Amino acid sequence: MKTPPPILEVYRIGPTTIVGFGGRDVLDTVNVAVCREEILSLIEKVKCEVLAFDLTGVKLLPSGLLGLLTSIAKQDVAVHLYNPSEDIRDVLETTKLNTLMEVHEVEIPEATGDSATESD
Repeated sequence: MKTPPPILEVYRIGPTTIVGFGGRDVLDTVNVAVCREEILSLIEKVKCEVLAFDLTGVKLLPSGLLGLLTSIAKQDVAVHLYNPSEDIRDVLETTKLNTLMEVHEVEIPEATGDSATESD
């Protein structure tokens, strides 16, 4: 049986690991259980201290994915959100999730292994 393609794209691995959703603007078709497995496997494999999600171009996050990010943030891994849309920022503020996850505007390099440059 053919394995489905990964949900997350890994841009950088290290103490701060950066992942994204491959330029998808709507994540309503994301299987949260599969995404959780990918994320937990990545955290275990690279022992990252910060897991940053590049949300460039993503318009909305489904509630299941927000719950997943919240559960990760409550563990020993800091969750950072890069370049969330205004709608996502509004949801984070309304739900107070912006107190659990840091929000940044950054320039994300191509998948070359370069560091992300924060412009906040």
